[in-house]
Amino acid sequence: MATYTTKAGDMWDAIAYKQLGSVNYTDRLMNLNQQYRGIYIFPSGIVLTLPERETKINSSLPPWKRKGASA
Repeated sequence: MATYTTKAGDMWDAIAYKQLGSVNYTDRLMNLNQQYRGIYIFPSGIVLTLPERETKINSSLPPWKRKGASA
């Protein structure tokens, strides 16, 4: 898994957005780093484990046109 080393002033939601592309990853990020859940504004130098990004399927496409669909 990937990691991120905090900079002074980082916050959970900002890390999720900047590193993973969405604040929707905030809960997963916090769950993977339980030992730091009490921190709201990070100091520099804490190494956090980043969750895997989800791959979204565009459901508006028919199944045979979706990326990764098998024939």
